[in-house]
Amino acid sequence: MKNSIKNIFTILSILTFSVSFAQNIEGTITDSEKNPLEAANVVVKGTTINTVTDASGHFSLDTKGRKLPLIVLVQYVGYKTTEVEITTLPVPLLQIALKEENELIEVVVSSRRRIEKVQDIPIAVSVITGKQAEQTGAFNVNRIKELVPSVQLYSSNPRNTGINIRSLGSPFGLTNDGIDPGVGFYVDGVYYARPAATTLDFIDVEQIEVLRGPQGSLFGKNTTSGAFNITTRKPSFTSGADFEVSYGNYAFLQAKASVTGALGKKVAGRLSFSGTQRDGLIDNIATGRATNTLNNQGIRGQLLYTPSENTNIIFAADITTQRPDGYAQVVAGVAPTKRAAYRQFDAIIADLNYELPTRNAFDRKMDQDTPWRSGQDMGGLSLNIDTKIGGGTLTSTTAWRFWNWDPSNDRDFTGLQVLAKSQNPTRQTQITQEVRYAGQLTSRISGVAGVFFIDQTSQTDGTEESGDAQWRFSQSTTSPLWKTPGLFEGYGITTDARIRASSAAVFGQIDWAITDRFHILPGLRYNFDKKDAHYARKTYGGLQTTDPALLALKKLVYSDQAFDSSTDNTDFSGNITLTYKASDKINIYGTYAKSYKPVGVNVAGLPTDSKTGQPMTELAVIKPEKVNHFEVGVKTSPFQNSIFNLTFFNTNIKDYQTNVQAAELGVNRGYLANADEVRVRGAELDASFVFSKHLTVNAAATYTEGTYVKFTNAPLPLEDTGLVVDGVQVAYKDVSGTDLPGVSRWAGSLGGELSDNARFFGNAGKIFLGIDSYARSEFSSSPSASKYLVVPGYAIFNARLGFRASQGLSVHFWGRNLLNKDYYEQLLPAGGNAGHYAAVLGDQRTYGVTLKYSL
Repeated sequence: MKNSIKNIFTILSILTFSVSFAQNIEGTITDSEKNPLEAANVVVKGTTINTVTDASGHFSLDTKGRKLPLIVLVQYVGYKTTEVEITTLPVPLLQIALKEENELIEVVVSSRRRIEKVQDIPIAVSVITGKQAEQTGAFNVNRIKELVPSVQLYSSNPRNTGINIRSLGSPFGLTNDGIDPGVGFYVDGVYYARPAATTLDFIDVEQIEVLRGPQGSLFGKNTTSGAFNITTRKPSFTSGADFEVSYGNYAFLQAKASVTGALGKKVAGRLSFSGTQRDGLIDNIATGRATNTLNNQGIRGQLLYTPSENTNIIFAADITTQRPDGYAQVVAGVAPTKRAAYRQFDAIIADLNYELPTRNAFDRKMDQDTPWRSGQDMGGLSLNIDTKIGGGTLTSTTAWRFWNWDPSNDRDFTGLQVLAKSQNPTRQTQITQEVRYAGQLTSRISGVAGVFFIDQTSQTDGTEESGDAQWRFSQSTTSPLWKTPGLFEGYGITTDARIRASSAAVFGQIDWAITDRFHILPGLRYNFDKKDAHYARKTYGGLQTTDPALLALKKLVYSDQAFDSSTDNTDFSGNITLTYKASDKINIYGTYAKSYKPVGVNVAGLPTDSKTGQPMTELAVIKPEKVNHFEVGVKTSPFQNSIFNLTFFNTNIKDYQTNVQAAELGVNRGYLANADEVRVRGAELDASFVFSKHLTVNAAATYTEGTYVKFTNAPLPLEDTGLVVDGVQVAYKDVSGTDLPGVSRWAGSLGGELSDNARFFGNAGKIFLGIDSYARSEFSSSPSASKYLVVPGYAIFNARLGFRASQGLSVHFWGRNLLNKDYYEQLLPAGGNAGHYAAVLGDQRTYGVTLKYSL
């Protein structure tokens, strides 16, 4: 009897354990015609447990340790997301057939550190899947901006790259290492501190989430205007491989490959490669070859280790190299300045018996004699550990990254030897550590809390050197001494610029469900930032003389300068969001955020006081930005297979950190300053409609007003260089009430795809025709509005036609800028503000074919 009772108790215990804890869930995903769907995303809702289907549509999810019931969510491009509830054991083999509907309706994101439907979260976010990026040719962030018009990216070379969301994030113009970007850039949870990362090719990307507005209570690094949250495809225990190659005009060649599979019972790996090459798009008549080539290679490896059913460990390593003969700018025009007649650009080049090869930038010709080199290497290591504790997941992300920059520029933009050298090679390294917990805390409260630390160093050893034409461009008096042979030839500066920046933060946000429909989401952040900078430049070369008059002339061009700065500050910031789900199709939210961007330091030289000749060290430290942000939005599904989202926002920033292009050559990368106050406000629309199983249409639009509310000490516009008032040369201008640089009032994208079921070489798939367009209105390309540096509005059209399959061979033909529109991406003055200015040109018409084979 005793043994019988014991046996019964044992059986009941086993049954209880079995009901409380799930086992492996397996199944097959097909379309409505029972064709298997490969690479469908399968997720256990509310967790980070996920996988993708293999070539036969099969999947397996390890859910040991999870209590029933569980909801399995299945997502696949072009099909309606499907949910299946698992309530009993043993779990049957699932047979799930997906319906062909718009995947954007229920696309899932991890923006709040857990898997959720994008339409349910109270954040303005745009999602680009890896497949969408591949199909539209968006292989880097510069292409993503054509799909998400709230994003702006300006790049005259990888170092001088700024990425903005809603026109905020990075100051427009030349980069200064002494400030933090306002747009966070994350890849698999790792923060990339260098804006140059946005110029690299994507490698095996699963999804790109573009979050708009401050996100300081969700992400490790504080972000005042938004964040890119990029996830790559993870290793799988199911073997698979993808190979892709593209050919196009201008000798365009792009190859991508990815291989994944099990390496052991608990270890899986993934190896991915991307390479892009293309001939130049601008003819250099001085060298006889085209410049602005593409030459990018990147490789990424990942190892997944699953020591238990509750823990995943991923070790990743990546490296990307770029070796283009590129990023040359072409003279786009000449502005008359307020300087004396002999100091105007046309008078200068006439005296030197020189003429520009063309004054029409769209002739795409130049004669610049200093080589353009934009070599960069970026890479790193990361260790990501996810372990399930209670109702959530504890995540640790540890990473080390580096960036090496090896440039050469022709900053005078001419075939004259004005600046024989202009290069600032840099090495940056960073260490980051983030630990966070995200999940369900009580029946009505969920959230995320974490700590973050980053320590980074940057070392620049720059050189700028004059050539034999420098004397005429720098000539500021009628003294004949300027013509002294060899006075400036070989005269230059070497720069030692160093910065160490450390930041530590505690952050968190909770989601409190007051009712099933009404939620309150408060978030807080405490941050500590410290920056130490050293700047020193030394003059060298030129005519060796003891003549005080000649030495004085040399000093007018370049002078020694050195200063050190050290600063730190702490800040409390936070946000609160109210969200109300009026119905299953309407979700309304409102957010107030108090945010900030950390203190900045100048590490690229300071302007000199016109009276004392000494550096203006009061500009060495830049005040932190103080941000007040309001936003209201509504996410709707007005009818079946549609979304229509609308957002209104208003952001005020005190002590806005802006970049100033100095007239002095010695300030070799411009300098930072604070504008008293700026305001950016506007509205955004995101929409997607499925009119039938054959036709989908996507649209996005944004209206933005960006204004200097108060900026009384702004730099002079290009045409006001040399302005004298009452016999005193003016260095600053009040630009209060004028537009911020880089801000288009209107920007938008519109695209659609027509498709039908088809077979190609025996493979089931879809034949499709897709058209995408992107347009923006004019914008200022100068910190202080200049009528000569206004980029006209433009529109471009892209298209693709082909066949795609989930397995086997896919092929499509593509064309970009089909109407061959001539347009500028940026205008910028030459070093020294002599009056001529150059352009970063948009690409002319390109076309080609892409072949992809999936195993």
